[in-house]
Amino acid sequence: MTANYPLDSIDRLILENLQDDGRITNVDLARKAGLTAPPCLRRVRALEEAGIIEGYHAQLNANALGYGIMVFAMVSLKSQAEDDLRQFEEHVATLPEVRECHMLNGEIDFVLKIVAHDLQAFQHLLTSQLTSAPNVTSVKTSLIIRTSKDLPGVPVDTKE
Repeated sequence: MTANYPLDSIDRLILENLQDDGRITNVDLARKAGLTAPPCLRRVRALEEAGIIEGYHAQLNANALGYGIMVFAMVSLKSQAEDDLRQFEEHVATLPEVRECHMLNGEIDFVLKIVAHDLQAFQHLLTSQLTSAPNVTSVKTSLIIRTSKDLPGVPVDTKE
């Protein structure tokens, strides 16, 4: 991705509308951006090729799919050598229940966002896949009780 990709106000409107509704038709998107369909589609393709639009996905209801538990896990490793960090990241990449993995600075090395069907399933994942993983010193967990804000993406500043 080019960090210096020149975004104008129309590009920003396109990004804002696509982030709000990834299923918007090109015709509706063009109308909202004040364009006709062909130049709008060209702009979307250019934003994709520049890596500004990384992909499209459906936002699924975790409870409807039987994932009633969401947990943040704070993981500390014995070593922060690059190979050890990469090995841990590769390990959690194989665990579908781990939905996010972020490396931090400070006492905690990684924070993970994990979903599970129930507490028993989470406990099994914790003991068989996380605390027993190579180089893991400790895993501290916090069960998410309620989510009051969960916005995908990033804010799009529509003012240049």
